[in-house]
Amino acid sequence: MIREPLVFAALTDIAGKLRGKGFPAAQLDTRQRSGIGWTPTNVQITCFDAIAPSPYGALGDLVLVPEPGSRATVDFQDGRPPEDMMLGDVRSLEGEPWECCTRSILRGALDRLERVAGLRVRGAFEQEFQLTGAAVPPGWAYSHAGFAAQAPFLGAVMAGLGQAGLTPDSIMKEYGDNQYEVTIAPEEGVRVADAATYVRMIVQQAALGLGERATFTPILDPKGVGNGVHIHLSFLDAEGRPATWDPDGPSGMSRQTGAFVAGILRHLGSIVAITAPSAISYLRLTPHRWSAAFNNLGFRDREASVRICPVAGDTPEAVARRYNFEFRAADATASPHLALAAILHAGAQGIEDGLPAPSATEEDLAELSPEDLARRGYERLPASLEEALDRFEADEVVRAWFPGRFSEVYLAHKRFEAAMMADKSIADRCAAYAGVY
Repeated sequence: MIREPLVFAALTDIAGKLRGKGFPAAQLDTRQRSGIGWTPTNVQITCFDAIAPSPYGALGDLVLVPEPGSRATVDFQDGRPPEDMMLGDVRSLEGEPWECCTRSILRGALDRLERVAGLRVRGAFEQEFQLTGAAVPPGWAYSHAGFAAQAPFLGAVMAGLGQAGLTPDSIMKEYGDNQYEVTIAPEEGVRVADAATYVRMIVQQAALGLGERATFTPILDPKGVGNGVHIHLSFLDAEGRPATWDPDGPSGMSRQTGAFVAGILRHLGSIVAITAPSAISYLRLTPHRWSAAFNNLGFRDREASVRICPVAGDTPEAVARRYNFEFRAADATASPHLALAAILHAGAQGIEDGLPAPSATEEDLAELSPEDLARRGYERLPASLEEALDRFEADEVVRAWFPGRFSEVYLAHKRFEAAMMADKSIADRCAAYAGVY
């Protein structure tokens, strides 16, 4: 069949969906200069394709401008055309960043951190997902049998990551039913979130090519495990030297790392509205689900919202390069760009405010009374999307991090989504999200 090679220009939106437009590859140079037409109210298309109330209505015009360095081409060699994609920024017709462009918002957070602390960000998203086919036998958790059963798919994912210009790290059969986890090597700056976007696309397209379907939904089965997104972060100084670790700092954190983590924990109850933004996200953010339930730092604790990760190294230089911390109160219903922006703004706020480094918890916070938690400076994370949105709206500091009308638009979008799910059972909510993520 005759075919015109196409490039898909895309962005991750408020719904965490990868949306965009295709154009003939022969037009690439022109599109990188002039972009592709975009509509402001597109920002209010929810994950279920209903349109939330929009301040833009039918008015306005924007352009989606693909970034040359973001291009990724993946050929699965299964008879389908290669995936040829570029991520881009939404701009006004005059070329200014648009107030609801997720990549532009992330750029603003990166610029703020560099301005206030002289730090650049390295990071990687560790992502869990499930295949939606037949249930697997008991005993497959972390097993070779579970790995071997999907070897063609797993190999296609790793090959696709390499073709996309990413560095594959590992892929494994996880604990849950048909659950897997994929990791890649760290990237820097905006590319941290770009890479996470490409991982999701490659996993889902590799699965489709083999007659499977992969979902990154936070909870596929209310009685089962959740699918988390763990965002690993470290810092470089202006000379490109590691700046996250200090052997004499608390839990090995440098002064700026400690203040950054303290900022995350101070504002966590508000920013989870962005990092865990679905009506089922809060089924996972509960005690004893190996996710996150309190605003605490853990030293190698997989139920902490922020975790200091284990580091192996035979020299101080090696430890400094590998030392990182992990944000765990996130899932794949969030735009990677928005989630990372919210985390960076919270951390930069902590540095600006000169917050002291938090102490790592060494006990089960779920066993403490509300009074004990409050006395020690801990709080339970929101128990629902509605509560998280209320806390986001009430936090003037957090809302001020975002440009223009973004906060207003975001709240309208997510409250509309929450209302769509309000009358559904938990099982029906989980099924609805599994179908769109």
